[in-house]
Amino acid sequence: MTKDELHNDRLQSEAAHVQMQMHTRRHFLKESAFGLGALAFGSLLSGCGGRKTDSSNHLFDPVHPLAAKPPMFPGKARAVIYIHMAGAPSQLELFSYKPELAKLDGLDCPPSLLEGKKFAFIRGVPKMLGPQAKFRQHGQSGLWLSDNLPHLANAIDDIAFINTVTTDQFNHAPAQLLMNTGSARSGRPSIGSWITYGLGTENKNLPGFVVLTSGGNNPDGGKSLWGSGFLPSVYQGVQCRSEGDPVLFIADPGGMNRDIRKASIDAINEVNREEYKAYNDPEILSRIAQYEMAYKMQISVPEVMNINDEPKYIHDMYGTRPGEACFANNVLLARKLVEKGVRFVQLFDWGWDAHGDSAGNAVDIGLVNKCRQVDKPVTALLLDLKQRGLLDETLVVWGAEFGRTPMQENRDGKTMAFKGRDHHGDAFTVWMAGGGVKGGTSYGETDEIGYSIVEGKTEAFDIQATILNQLGFNHEQFTYEFQGRPFRLTDVGGKVIHDILA
Repeated sequence: MTKDELHNDRLQSEAAHVQMQMHTRRHFLKESAFGLGALAFGSLLSGCGGRKTDSSNHLFDPVHPLAAKPPMFPGKARAVIYIHMAGAPSQLELFSYKPELAKLDGLDCPPSLLEGKKFAFIRGVPKMLGPQAKFRQHGQSGLWLSDNLPHLANAIDDIAFINTVTTDQFNHAPAQLLMNTGSARSGRPSIGSWITYGLGTENKNLPGFVVLTSGGNNPDGGKSLWGSGFLPSVYQGVQCRSEGDPVLFIADPGGMNRDIRKASIDAINEVNREEYKAYNDPEILSRIAQYEMAYKMQISVPEVMNINDEPKYIHDMYGTRPGEACFANNVLLARKLVEKGVRFVQLFDWGWDAHGDSAGNAVDIGLVNKCRQVDKPVTALLLDLKQRGLLDETLVVWGAEFGRTPMQENRDGKTMAFKGRDHHGDAFTVWMAGGGVKGGTSYGETDEIGYSIVEGKTEAFDIQATILNQLGFNHEQFTYEFQGRPFRLTDVGGKVIHDILA
């Protein structure tokens, strides 16, 4: 090799070395077919393959994530309306008839009921508190119901009461998270997100998961109760309002018409698509889907969220107040939403924390007032769904985060002047109706004062497993890969409550 050839060869080698140095770590990860983005996306896709049967083994569709999908097996229900009474009403004034407790009213609580237990507002020796309501049997089933819910008695033969739900959480936020996400800590996907991930939505112009709140506040658990956790964010609940614009900023800004809005969204999503090509981040695809859904919602949501066009007999039936934010309006909206193809509608009604204080939040004041607000619309929902032929395919769930003690709370060892019950997780009631549930059913049994479970212990995971089962999912196989392992809504527990199913 000549001297000139050696010189040229050295120059080429140095140029190649410089070119290699220009490929930084970020550039390599961006360009590599197996970069972090590609690996994350591959993990996402493999994580969606939790279904074990060929007929339902479909993956997360990044282009159409909310497209309607079949369940694992034919389910009895196609939609869910989950009504959560945030603050936890007393089962002893609603569903749990305990005549023996009345005989103990005013007596000192036995030490055996206090030993080894933690309470939020019980100090010293509290007094026992008898039922603050009268109970009667109703319907062909002869189930007991308190006079605080006179309208619900008309639908009692469609309801399955689960009397023995238990939780190890006695503070509102973690207990609400456990009931709604399967974990007492924030960060897990909500049950509505799981269901929307699994089934999509039947209406391409509406979200698969809608949240409506009432009572003046959001629940203690906050928006994590309808968050998507580690699932793609397109599956989180969309919170709507029952007065004013149903979704904030849904109307076009001044000076911008619908064509300009569509052009701007198309431009934004084109940038997002280029970003996705560069980084392979699946969350970018969720962002694209959310922009497109927001545009579609501008037309569809105001129409479906308008209750003014409902006939007078429906307004009388539900006790609605058009133009106001109230629970009754939300219940009617829930019926309209599932009628239009929304998979999961969740209602949170705040204000059920009936402690014994002078603000009127006691059992014999606050609870009674809250019952007046919800009794008529909830009953109307069941009857309305039934007359429309929708109850068989819509699962209605009513519950809270825990129950209440059979003893009266006290603070600083003194009995409160206003009668309130403390938080109690050992036994409370959740009920279901429709969606393949056997009505006129009472499952599980507590002791004679409603303090402990005697038979049929039920956990939050069991409620969640039963809901998933009615929609066509095996809760043990319905998983999502995250951080190297398959996660599921029911964690490592859960059993379907077959005794309440038709």
